[in-house]
Amino acid sequence: MTRHGEDSDAALLDTAGLRRLVEVLIRRDYRVIGPTLRDNAIVLAELESADDLPRGWGVDVAPGHYRVRRRGDDALFGHSAGPQSWKQFLHPPRQRLWAGTRDGFGAIDSEDVPRYAFLGVRGCDLAAIATLDRVLGGAAYADSSFVGRRRQAFVVAVNCTEPGGLCFCASMGTGPAVGPGYDLALTERVGADGVTYLVDVGSQDGADVLAAVPHRPAGGDEIDCARADVEAASHRMGRQMPDTDLRELLVRSRESPQWEEVASRCLTCGNCTMVCPTCYCTSTEDVTDLTGEHAERWQHWASCYEFDFTYVHGGGSVRRSGASRYRHWLTHKLGTWHDQFDMSGCVGCGRCIAWCPTGIDITEEMNKMDRDDRPG
Repeated sequence: MTRHGEDSDAALLDTAGLRRLVEVLIRRDYRVIGPTLRDNAIVLAELESADDLPRGWGVDVAPGHYRVRRRGDDALFGHSAGPQSWKQFLHPPRQRLWAGTRDGFGAIDSEDVPRYAFLGVRGCDLAAIATLDRVLGGAAYADSSFVGRRRQAFVVAVNCTEPGGLCFCASMGTGPAVGPGYDLALTERVGADGVTYLVDVGSQDGADVLAAVPHRPAGGDEIDCARADVEAASHRMGRQMPDTDLRELLVRSRESPQWEEVASRCLTCGNCTMVCPTCYCTSTEDVTDLTGEHAERWQHWASCYEFDFTYVHGGGSVRRSGASRYRHWLTHKLGTWHDQFDMSGCVGCGRCIAWCPTGIDITEEMNKMDRDDRPG
């Protein structure tokens, strides 16, 4: 039962209600994952209660810069994207595929699939999960590990009312309002009387959970104010992609000298692919113990910035230069992803900008290309 966007279903929670929401999810045997403050960053981790959420913490971000800061209120979701995305829980960075012994006994790993409840999924990250659904879950040969994890996930999304300095979800059509795919969606509002949460129901599972949480119907003014806060945020983005067909722009810019200019700054470290919520490439490796009696096969995340990523037996690597590897990543993300999956591979979260050691800005590079592409 999808009820996305129907104001008649909107409810209101206070901080006690949000606390109860976390308790209900835990009692229903979900592992609740949400933002929390750790190691001077807002990171995603398992919550024991709502007390683990980063109450009163925000972040300042810029190219190659990320700092947490104290806010002047008790907002729990008053921060933009941290270094991690929900991808790590649906498409783990490292997982064992197979194990075997010298005597011929071998077994494919059949892991116990955790039941996750994701609390605090932003519009950009909800769009990223939908992208992974298409790439890993909807392919002819679907990733069974991803499908199992995704099928059991309960999603509590959060509409953004305070975009960060590197956010550009509005120009990618992924936020700040969350799209479909959630079970419950919250809009946090901080007022003189404390913090409240407007709740939208997106599924029958969401309705069942909400029924177990103390709440009241939201009034018309409360709904209008929350919707207006989210709409206003769409006009306060820290970054913006050029208003043009990005795929065609990249096709026309294939031989642009800008690729070499970017390569002079790029370390080909792969940070951008590791923090990206939609990059999905993996590699496999076989390992054995010192006796040779036991062997395992592992899958782990890989990056197209790695020199050996395009290694062809007998012929070496195809993309040898940093410029060619950066061009491949950006062209795939914003261009040929459309050819493969009928959608963009970028959701506008800004993580690749914040966590680039040299501060390379994907929006700045695309806007430069757009200006150079214009006649005159």
